[in-house]
Amino acid sequence: MKVELPVVPSVSRKPEWLKVRAPGGPRYLRLRRQLREWNLHTVCEEARCPNIGECWEDATATFMILGDVCTRNCGYCAITHGTPVWEDREEPERIGRAVADLDLDYVVITSVNRDDLADGGAAHWAASIRAVRRLAPRCRVEVLIPDFLGLAASLRTVVDAAPHVLNHNTETVPRLYKLARHGGRYERTLELFRRARQWAPEMPRKSGIILGLGEEPDEVVATMRDLRGVGVELLTLGQYLRPSAAHLPVARYWRPQEFAELAAIGHDLGFAHVESGPLVRSSYHAKRQAQTAEATRAAGGESRSAAGSPGRSERVGVWGPSLGPQSGQSSAAGSPGRSERVGVWGPSLGPQSGQSSAAGSPGRSGLGGHVAAPQHD
Repeated sequence: MKVELPVVPSVSRKPEWLKVRAPGGPRYLRLRRQLREWNLHTVCEEARCPNIGECWEDATATFMILGDVCTRNCGYCAITHGTPVWEDREEPERIGRAVADLDLDYVVITSVNRDDLADGGAAHWAASIRAVRRLAPRCRVEVLIPDFLGLAASLRTVVDAAPHVLNHNTETVPRLYKLARHGGRYERTLELFRRARQWAPEMPRKSGIILGLGEEPDEVVATMRDLRGVGVELLTLGQYLRPSAAHLPVARYWRPQEFAELAAIGHDLGFAHVESGPLVRSSYHAKRQAQTAEATRAAGGESRSAAGSPGRSERVGVWGPSLGPQSGQSSAAGSPGRSERVGVWGPSLGPQSGQSSAAGSPGRSGLGGHVAAPQHD
């Protein structure tokens, strides 16, 4: 049976807030040289992350294991698709030594999908986590894992290796999975988090969504609610940037103030931390996000601070008009017209300020009301 996929309109010109300085500082050059010497891959390079210069200058990188060829061909991803022929059994030890040599205190490990392997690469994952913990015992390990085709035993292998944070990206809203996530299943993503919560309730869980593939604001908020329902505590929201003409087009560019509004809504939904902005990626400020989750757990739960009050900036990372993280501010930064109530869209975004922010109230984005989505650029 023929499946009709939605037509996604394209916008071509990038707005000013998406321009970044080209990398090339001394730490960036040193780290790039060392990674070549160690024969290690990073998702920073393979996925063409716009934050590579900032992160590498801070001696922070996301290691990518199990090669650089993915068995899936997601419409938004820059990583090479094909049939992998690579499996380096010495890679876990090299990563552990690299982390120790770089004296990192926080590291993120990710991988391509390896659906060609019986366990999806789970044993290799576990070996990499244990190597870092053995060779760099002061370093905390965040893992950004694939879905392992829903294999419970593979997920359990990774969880039992005891990473400090378990991350799996949702990427998009359910309606766009067939278009964007070839081989992925939305329900499989939710089930992964249900299992992780059951097996290791003390392990913080994290996910990410990219915006600009054709999703509507209410769909994004509904997806955020689903993630909270399965125990996700940390969330990243960022703008999709088309890697090449062969990839899915950008349906539209979300504005910085819209990301700020989504961060505030995420706070209302109970996320311990929301990192939200056009240039945010899964590993951006990962250490800070993990520290927030740990502090929230140590406090005995997820605190509920009033909009604009001290404490909100501790739990919500947003990008304001200056295009930098607005620490120490209300998460409403860059959202003209927003009332003191939480999650109400200002004049430029839809429903007017002053409406009720309660879940399911009229006018609230995705929470039982309707939001007029901004027009495509």
